[in-house]
Amino acid sequence: MRILGLAVAIFSVIALVIGVKGDTGALMIGVIGIPCAALTFLSLSISSFLKNFVAIFAFETILFGALYLAGSAQYWPAAFADYTIPETLPLTMAVFVIAVFGASYIPIVRSMTRIADRYFEQNEPGTFRIWPLPEMRLLERRIASMMLVSLVLINQIVVGVTVVLTYARRDIFNALQAKNAGNFWYALIFEFLVWAMIYVAFAVTNYVVSSTFILRWRRWLTKFYVAHWLDGAAHYRMSLIGGETDNPDQRISEDVNLFLDGGDQGYGIYSFSVMLISTFSSLAAFSILLWNLSSDFIVPGLGIAVPGSLFWVALLYAAFGTFVAMYIGKGYAALSFKRQRYEANMRFSLARLREYGEQVALLHGEDTEKQSVMGRFGEIFANYMQIIDKRKKITAFSGLYGQMNVVIPYVFGAPFYFAGKMELGQLTQVANSFGEVIGAFNFIVDNYVYLASYRAVLDRLTSFDNAIERANLLGTKAPHIVLERAGDDVVLSNLKVDLPQGEELLQVDHFRFNGQQRTLVSGPSGSGKSTLLRAIVGAWPYGEGKVSTPAGQNILLLPQRPYFPLGSLRSVVSYPSAEGTYRDAEIVAVLNEVGLSHISANLDESHIWTQQLSGGEQQRLAVARALLAKPDWLLLDEATSALDEKSEKRLYDIIKMSLPNTKVVSIGHRSSLIGMHDRMVEMVRGADGTSTLREAVLATS
Repeated sequence: MRILGLAVAIFSVIALVIGVKGDTGALMIGVIGIPCAALTFLSLSISSFLKNFVAIFAFETILFGALYLAGSAQYWPAAFADYTIPETLPLTMAVFVIAVFGASYIPIVRSMTRIADRYFEQNEPGTFRIWPLPEMRLLERRIASMMLVSLVLINQIVVGVTVVLTYARRDIFNALQAKNAGNFWYALIFEFLVWAMIYVAFAVTNYVVSSTFILRWRRWLTKFYVAHWLDGAAHYRMSLIGGETDNPDQRISEDVNLFLDGGDQGYGIYSFSVMLISTFSSLAAFSILLWNLSSDFIVPGLGIAVPGSLFWVALLYAAFGTFVAMYIGKGYAALSFKRQRYEANMRFSLARLREYGEQVALLHGEDTEKQSVMGRFGEIFANYMQIIDKRKKITAFSGLYGQMNVVIPYVFGAPFYFAGKMELGQLTQVANSFGEVIGAFNFIVDNYVYLASYRAVLDRLTSFDNAIERANLLGTKAPHIVLERAGDDVVLSNLKVDLPQGEELLQVDHFRFNGQQRTLVSGPSGSGKSTLLRAIVGAWPYGEGKVSTPAGQNILLLPQRPYFPLGSLRSVVSYPSAEGTYRDAEIVAVLNEVGLSHISANLDESHIWTQQLSGGEQQRLAVARALLAKPDWLLLDEATSALDEKSEKRLYDIIKMSLPNTKVVSIGHRSSLIGMHDRMVEMVRGADGTSTLREAVLATS
């Protein structure tokens, strides 16, 4: 960027030297080029996403400026006299550099680029292929920048071709008015059709490249969010914190796509960025054309000619429309934010109802569920009625406003046409140019609903980011629970475990879980037994003190209600390891061992296994996982409570026999568990409600 900035500075100095000799256009390019060069040089400090745009516009400032100087020095080919580069084009590119640099410091833009920059700053390798060349390898961020720059250039070419097409249409209408068949067919075939085919070719290329670019970007950003949501048990800690970060599944599956491209609902950061560039490029190109075409138009009712009158009419008309649209649409972004939340809440409640269908049926809770589901839909209904009211007003204004766009250029141009001072082709060119300019000025009016919806998506992803950051900070600021890997036993030192609200739950001055003894922890419900195990494995972030676990040894915790991922039985049994980690013979063997031989032949079948298996069968399967994983430490949090005592004893015998080197710590209430352990510890509550550990006398029954 610094080399490019120096290049712009050198060119600007050259333009200034030429300008002081009498070329006003060159002088203006030099004057605007100096700050453009300075900001290009300083752009290393701005968003990586926006740097791409600065680079493009800075380069085009030099390119178009050089072409203008060539035309000014009479070096422009006579055959292309209609397509000379005006001084306003390099000036516009220089202004774009300044505008992008300034926009990078706007708070909402910084929120957008904070998310977007991750893709353009990562160092992962990627592959790409440009037909007919073979596949090539490059850093993914380099590929992303190449595709983004290509797309911007393609869109600018499309704008240029659109301008050329207005001249072709002008020649066609002029030929029709003059009844000149030869000129008509020449303009149609060798001007319009040729440029129309070029337009189509670039439009198709734009679609293919942009779709591929968005898909690659979405793949990377989805991977990023999934990793950051799951790493360090952030997903679990977020559930402990609570707050406004509802439905993280929607944030990842839907909001990432909406952020990038808008999906079917509007536009995303890419489409808005490219559309803005295309819009402002159209504005720059057609403003010049409209200014020249309406240079001597007389303002109706005033009888005076205002230079570029239709340009000023378009500017004032668009300013009025933008103000009214923003006034009418105030509050739409907040409604859109709530709509996404209400929709996600209803989807989640229906998915949860499906998961717990058996319990609902057994309790005959269908009527209550109907009321609950329709209550959630009531939120959607009320919210959407508010959205309808807002969009009704916006649509009514936009419709009336848009119809007036068609009439205005003819009101100004018709008198010249009727007086014979303007041909039909030129009048249609005026109308087309006015439409392009007013369309560019009307960016906010035409896209207000989409902009408001996009703001809601941005707010949701930003709050998701913030929630992950807060979750990752839990347990990192002193005082906190220090996790240490040392020794051969699990040792608790000056440990205090709190509830999320700050209330003290458990306090242990010093306690050692001896690896040589199978330990049973008992105590009243709610005394903190399960929370203690979560603190030992590092999942519980609230509290202070030290938890020391053996270095180089892995710990597996089996909760009372095991988690079953979606997928085949093979993947369910292998979890948390990936499918394919264990041979089928190993999986079948452990299923048979824990008493699940009736499903051991169904490894390829995929079901919602929580609905296919009873509570006891689910706990048997969880023990089968432990037999496969062979952990050094196995923590059983009432992991056999759904089994009868005989089956429970059999599973403990299997664990003892199949995992002879595994140290076991169990939580349970049954007295029958005592005989399966070498040591018993009680969780005792004090007068203040805080629990502590106390050695108990082991008595077998």
